[in-house]
Amino acid sequence: MSYGFYIYGILTLPAPENLNLEGLDRQPVQIKILDDFAVIYSEAQQERYLASRRNLLSHEKVLEEIMQAGDVYDGLRQRNLLPVQFGLLVASWETFSQQLIRPHQEELTQLLAKLSGRREVSVKVFWDTEAEIQGLLAENPDIKTERDKLAGQPLNMEQVIQIGQAIEQGMSDRKQGIINLFQGTLNSIAIDVVENNPQMDTMIYNAAYLIPWEAESQFSEQVEALDHQFEERLRIRYNNFTAPFNFARLRLFSSN
Repeated sequence: MSYGFYIYGILTLPAPENLNLEGLDRQPVQIKILDDFAVIYSEAQQERYLASRRNLLSHEKVLEEIMQAGDVYDGLRQRNLLPVQFGLLVASWETFSQQLIRPHQEELTQLLAKLSGRREVSVKVFWDTEAEIQGLLAENPDIKTERDKLAGQPLNMEQVIQIGQAIEQGMSDRKQGIINLFQGTLNSIAIDVVENNPQMDTMIYNAAYLIPWEAESQFSEQVEALDHQFEERLRIRYNNFTAPFNFARLRLFSSN
């Protein structure tokens, strides 16, 4: 039974040839030319794909391998790919073209032009909350003295709130100081920056950067320098290559 076509992304022409990639359900990845675009797809074996870790990784692997296997100019990979969010299935190419491609042709062209010769990298910054509180108290003995009184004698509610607010403000200032340094160091290298919400309490910064392919070594060096600057205080997770999901925001390609 046919479930249509599972879509991974869209490329400008000319389309890549002789693909040897496996997509979801180990189906061969293929190219369909539609309205001056090359659509990356495989034949769907399910009516709906669950967003499991295995499926998500398979989806992203297809996109990354196509980008890495892009045409080479001056030794650089230049495949400008518009990734589609996980989970998009289409019943027929005619429907896909009429409802999705043609009405948004200009926007697609502009997005692909923006992504040409560029890649997405990401930086996530984590800290040890308790260690940072201790650092804050060490640097602010007045706050520490007031906090220590909590253990020594009864305080009224107003005093407790004041101490809590002082610690909260101090932590906020420490966090913002780190974020400002990362922004000042990295943002100037990027064409565009998207700051996403932290994914957990210990994550204090979560940003994606659209950079020229050839700028990755410079960007990586700056991330490494920041890592050395903070020594063991921070944990930095740097992803130096991914499909540019954060910079390809086209509502029609959401799986929702």
